[in-house]
Amino acid sequence: MTPGPLPPPSPFLLDVWPRLAAPGPTLDLACGRGRHARAMLERGATVVAMDRNAGSLRELRAGAAAGPALMAVQADLEVQDRIPTRTGAFGRVIVFRYLHRPLAREIERVLRPGGWLVYETFTRGQAALAHGPSRPEFLLEPGELPELFPGLRVESFEELRTEGERPEALARLVARKPEA
Repeated sequence: MTPGPLPPPSPFLLDVWPRLAAPGPTLDLACGRGRHARAMLERGATVVAMDRNAGSLRELRAGAAAGPALMAVQADLEVQDRIPTRTGAFGRVIVFRYLHRPLAREIERVLRPGGWLVYETFTRGQAALAHGPSRPEFLLEPGELPELFPGLRVESFEELRTEGERPEALARLVARKPEA
């Protein structure tokens, strides 16, 4: 089965991106088909796109003419509970529509001092909607997202329900690792 067209990147990411100046590459964690990685490449970032699905990574590499600015890494993060890279490797980590709580400390570890985390995923309210995840392990409790990252300084946090054809119950976080 051929996948459908790639959805656009999250408007939240596009809104916050201009203020996320940081040295080093961006990690798109659990990148899927790469809609966010592609958007960051278009904005001049060097991106490491990490996902467990080899087919999605192949599609990303084929559709993103980024040359050396893109590195696609296959890793099953839920088996390892570890991000396979060195400490402080990234100036930015972006995570969209993915939740595996054991990786929170790993996300803090791989961020450089002064680095940014942008995180958007589903809250418990999503279970009441007709689509998307409904299992508790994939849904955040109210106020939980910033609590997962005690070593980061929260710059903004909100929980909301989007409107439209496919509403979503989301939590959005922008946080920064303190300078050393």
